[in-house]
Amino acid sequence: MTFYYKNVYLTETATITGPYEKNGPLRKYFDKTYNDLYMGEKSFEKAEIKLVRDSLVMIMKKSGINKKEVDLVIGGDLLNQITASTYGSYGVGEGFIGIYGACSSSVLGMIIAANFIESKFINNAICLVSSHNMTSEKQFRYPTEYGAPRPNTATFTATGAACSYLTNEEDDIRIESATLGRIIDYEQKDPNDMGRAMAPAVIDTLLRHFKDTNRSPEDYDLILTGDLGIYGKEIVKDYLQRQYKLDLNNYNDCGVMLYDLKEQKEVRAGGSGPVCSALVTYSYIFDELKKKKIKRVLLLATGALFSPIMLYQKENINSICHAISLEVV
Repeated sequence: MTFYYKNVYLTETATITGPYEKNGPLRKYFDKTYNDLYMGEKSFEKAEIKLVRDSLVMIMKKSGINKKEVDLVIGGDLLNQITASTYGSYGVGEGFIGIYGACSSSVLGMIIAANFIESKFINNAICLVSSHNMTSEKQFRYPTEYGAPRPNTATFTATGAACSYLTNEEDDIRIESATLGRIIDYEQKDPNDMGRAMAPAVIDTLLRHFKDTNRSPEDYDLILTGDLGIYGKEIVKDYLQRQYKLDLNNYNDCGVMLYDLKEQKEVRAGGSGPVCSALVTYSYIFDELKKKKIKRVLLLATGALFSPIMLYQKENINSICHAISLEVV
């Protein structure tokens, strides 16, 4: 299912990160960074809420709006009942929608906001996502105090919060189209190999986007996936080349770009988490679009739709991928 837009613009972004992201190659593009994972709070959960609040303050400051001028806030994270989004965005906006798309939440939120704006129900929206390495690891895998070893295929949940401001007021960057993902099950069961679990969803959404829009990889300056990491990225490239003769020479992955994989060995296969793709897109990629160094980007945010409870019951890890096309006007 692909949507087209004529009057939806991405006018501003905000990115707040933790120490690992600060030490990565994109640090100069972030609006604010922290040196530790507590951010001056008493728990990691409260630290993530602080990240959300910081990102909202930053996006409103950069956009020149106040909290009463925001029509809608759409937020998602990895905590139970998306508590970072709800606690962090309290008091901002005339309406709130909480979403859960796992690591695909950033693009899912933008699609929902774009549909509201294009339909003229609202004039603007803030889309926010967050994740915190310590809160997500203990919720989806093991408490970090266990010291459980992580294989090379494991990805590293990014710590940060990121916002995008979408509006119907004409600006330099337009949301041109979006393809909604569908749930994919390739019978994957390893929570330490998210790239393999989510790669099939990327392939499915990318091929449907090309079919719906009658486009090919060459129609984009950059094709960017959410957080497949180094192994999932290679699966996508290899499969599309072997099965469809598609050479993705203009393709990269946010999970690979966020960290220095040679120096930051602790991140293993690369970054993950809802904020991973948003941190890369809303900082470096947004800057490249603003400077018109690139003019059309296809962002495919991926998500692994699972819970530890279902894995304990021997169920598969489902995945999803949502795509959105950003272009310079």
